[in-house]
Amino acid sequence: MLNYFINMDNVFYLFVSIMFISGLSVFCSMRKHLLLTLLSLEFLVLILFLSFFSFLSSFGHENYFGLIFLTFSVCEGALGLSILVSMIRSHGNDNISSLSALVW
Repeated sequence: MLNYFINMDNVFYLFVSIMFISGLSVFCSMRKHLLLTLLSLEFLVLILFLSFFSFLSSFGHENYFGLIFLTFSVCEGALGLSILVSMIRSHGNDNISSLSALVW
């Protein structure tokens, strides 16, 4: 009975779930700086990739979805960094509280 609960798959899914919840809590609590928000979003995307990859490979599917997912996550990261650079160039910092909807 104890061997059923200490299965490596269950430990892996528990580890991924704890990492996802911790990344989500950092994303929800660190809304002051844009850089911290973008880093926590990238962490969440990598955890989602890890869980999708392990889920699809356990069923024997091809890994093309993983490549497409990583491509979109790289595009998302580049877009976030370009917004961060333009915000720092125009405002001098990455504080979200210094932004106004009318400035953009």
